[in-house]
Amino acid sequence: MVGVRIDLHTHSTVSDGTDSPEELVRVAAEAGLDVIALTDHDTTAGWEVAARALPRGLRLVPGAELSCEAMGVDGGRVSVHLLAYLFDPEAPALVAEQRRLRRERRTRLRAMAERMAADGLPIDPDEVLGGLAPDAPAGRPHLARALVRAGAVRTVDEAFARFLGGGRGYYVPRRDTPVETAIDMIEEAGGVTVLAHPFASSRGPTVTEETIAALAERGLTGVEVDHPDHDEATRRRLRALADDLGLVRTGSSDYHGTNKTIIIGQETTNPDQFEELLARAGGAPVTAS
Repeated sequence: MVGVRIDLHTHSTVSDGTDSPEELVRVAAEAGLDVIALTDHDTTAGWEVAARALPRGLRLVPGAELSCEAMGVDGGRVSVHLLAYLFDPEAPALVAEQRRLRRERRTRLRAMAERMAADGLPIDPDEVLGGLAPDAPAGRPHLARALVRAGAVRTVDEAFARFLGGGRGYYVPRRDTPVETAIDMIEEAGGVTVLAHPFASSRGPTVTEETIAALAERGLTGVEVDHPDHDEATRRRLRALADDLGLVRTGSSDYHGTNKTIIIGQETTNPDQFEELLARAGGAPVTAS
């Protein structure tokens, strides 16, 4: 697989990206990628659409990014994201938990939007939520884009910096899945798990090396090392930790379309590491055109 370009973390309009699943796979092919994973937040709704639209030569890894919590650096629970791949999307426990998370996301987004409207910001909570499919995951980027459209901010990044980031006046926490439970559910559903951007301190409090070691014992498959929010020193630290713990090392763009300045394929996974990930999933096949 020498020369193969693999991006294992992307989002579509099924969650909080701006490209439809069909557009996403087209953009991936045009960017010269050979393998792409679709990892929308807490949903698998885009899998079939993306698979049907696959351009020739592009392979699709079905996945999801699960909203979780884990032990953080200060001893409290912090928000973490768990990338899950090649699992059975109809596993009952997983279906129930993802449904709960989507409801939680909607409740949270409405609460944030109502707080903004009450303070006179040009936000209509019904309009924000009405623009989403009935069972689609609702995320802060949807509210950020509404603020951009209303002229309250110029960019999504500005919306997060001023209004939506952790500790800001309109931020509302949510009740996520314990990451240990999520690892168990994905393993039972036949899939593999990778801890997304674990040391991205710009996003807020992070987990510790000790937490990652405990998750590796629990069954965690890998860690996302090469990510736009990890500097080179952080990447070196994570590579060493992954090697010590026998974890697969992945690299991914975390592409969200125009919601972020990151381009698809900006970070990629080493082909040998990708093959190891597939092997740990029992050689599960990926979708090809």
